[in-house]
Amino acid sequence: MGDIENRPPHPSQLRISDADRQKVADLLNTAAGEGRIDLDELDQRLEQTWAAKTYGDLVPITIDLQPVPVSMPQPSQLGQLGQLPTYRSSSAVMGECKRVGVWSVPEHTSALALMGSVKLDLREAQFTSRETVISANAIMGEVSVVVPAHVHLVVDGTPVMGEFTEGRHKIAADAGPGSPVVRVRGVALMGSVTVKRLPQPGTPKKFLGTY
Repeated sequence: MGDIENRPPHPSQLRISDADRQKVADLLNTAAGEGRIDLDELDQRLEQTWAAKTYGDLVPITIDLQPVPVSMPQPSQLGQLGQLPTYRSSSAVMGECKRVGVWSVPEHTSALALMGSVKLDLREAQFTSRETVISANAIMGEVSVVVPAHVHLVVDGTPVMGEFTEGRHKIAADAGPGSPVVRVRGVALMGSVTVKRLPQPGTPKKFLGTY
């Protein structure tokens, strides 16, 4: 009985601050700006946000703000890159979603992990724009973004009792003035968003150096 009483509370039961509420409010305002919720819904959810007391109270407010998963490329998604699949959104709800190998990365793409795991591997992907923006959101889940050495990387996300960061790179950056730019932004709510550089698939370990 004593062990149960001394057990630390689940993270979802911990009290939140006004700063945490503001981060969720910013996320809701962005969703309204994208047309994902209307103004009436925005007002209702903002009211719920400012009335929330724990991290668990914040989860249902944003749980349905997930992109529609794309499992197969649609005709409208096929551009100059021929038959390469294009994924404008990737989501995992208590599951796993991986985008790996050769695929076409649109100018804007999104990833949502809701108690699940999403991996976006850009090492063999073809970029359709000089600058790619990835909206990565993790709610009690994990989003992992893998990039090659030759891209400029900008990570600008908001952790709410979570982690939004660059991981431990396995290779050094090798980007030049004409290299593509990858921007990763979003929110990690009791979850993690990690971005890191890895060598190209199949690279022998003896060529990786000591970085």
